[in-house]
Amino acid sequence: MNLDFTPQEEAFRQEVRSFLKEQLPARLAGKVRTCKRLSKQDMEQWHAILHARGWLANSWPEEWGGTGWSLAQRYIFDVETAMACAPRIVPFGVMMLGPVLIKYGSEAQKQYFLPRILNGSDWWCQGYSEPGAGSDLASLKCAAIRDGDHYVVNGQKTWTTFGHFANMIFCLVRTKKEGKPQEGISFLLIDMNTPGIEVRPIILLDGKHEVNEVFFSDVRVPAGNLVGEENKGWTYAKYLLTHERTNIAGIGASMAAFEWLLHIARAQKKNGRPLAEDPYFAARLARLEIDLENMKTTNLRVLAAAGQGVAPVAESSMLKIRGTEIRQEITALTRRALGPYAQPFISEALDEGFKGAPVGPEYAAPVAVEYFNNRKLTIFGGSNEVQREIITKAILEL
Repeated sequence: MNLDFTPQEEAFRQEVRSFLKEQLPARLAGKVRTCKRLSKQDMEQWHAILHARGWLANSWPEEWGGTGWSLAQRYIFDVETAMACAPRIVPFGVMMLGPVLIKYGSEAQKQYFLPRILNGSDWWCQGYSEPGAGSDLASLKCAAIRDGDHYVVNGQKTWTTFGHFANMIFCLVRTKKEGKPQEGISFLLIDMNTPGIEVRPIILLDGKHEVNEVFFSDVRVPAGNLVGEENKGWTYAKYLLTHERTNIAGIGASMAAFEWLLHIARAQKKNGRPLAEDPYFAARLARLEIDLENMKTTNLRVLAAAGQGVAPVAESSMLKIRGTEIRQEITALTRRALGPYAQPFISEALDEGFKGAPVGPEYAAPVAVEYFNNRKLTIFGGSNEVQREIITKAILEL
């Protein structure tokens, strides 16, 4: 199996780098590099730049406005944008819902919703997790009862990222109580402006309003917003989660974070010498670099196999586990490198235009927010413990 990129793929890498140099606003790259909070307008700006180039929906087929890129091209794009400190593409519409609609949606749903995802008319959020139904998603209780041409939805969702920005939410709802829990779940598209929906903020450790609780009280949803068949939503949810977990692995983000860690280790001093030259610290850096290279190779093997028509089974779970653990280790080691300068920060320091003086080196300011925010990586998208169960089942069924 040849894991080297072809000359055409290397030429594509140069094309991406040129695009980023010319089109990525320095202000946005600076905010990403220093972990400043991105506003909704910031995210929409990058979304519009990519859409204008035709590079937004890089996992979609060309017939629906996607790039038609190979898996290798998508990998190159993800790595190069992360290394350039570009904002991440908000995943809920483009990377999660879009592929589900393309595979399982009705023709009317595809014709209406896909263009609106691309041009930014709709901002989507994800309604999966509930209190008591996070990693055990099949135990969800948010109910949808058919009433003529509508479903009436009652229940609650939680940890809804960017729900306060969204005008649409794709939801897993229970439409049947009998039988196996997975067999009574449906996939609904719900307008967030419908009467009966309430969004309440959840404030994170860094003072950031990123996630929310969403409550549904007799919310009427047109039956035409049901994706696929009633009670078949578990199939669509698993398909979506495969895309989500691969994205969570964040290989490009880990590569960029590791390069930043190397920069800090060379700048910080211990006993008058760069920290990177300390034997103990250098050994931990080497271990991290080996793990990162192994993960990159595994990802390339998955890409090569997929290019030959071999569908990944447990690979997305493997990448999710190792990818999230590596990202957490990078931020933990970065905090160790900075010592007391990596102390928790004041929330206002993450806002653009903050005038307060940083404590210690300027590059220390974003370290705490990255460390604390990355604690969630091994939990969301299906906890790593659940991913190990998926891998075990896949192996035993071979």
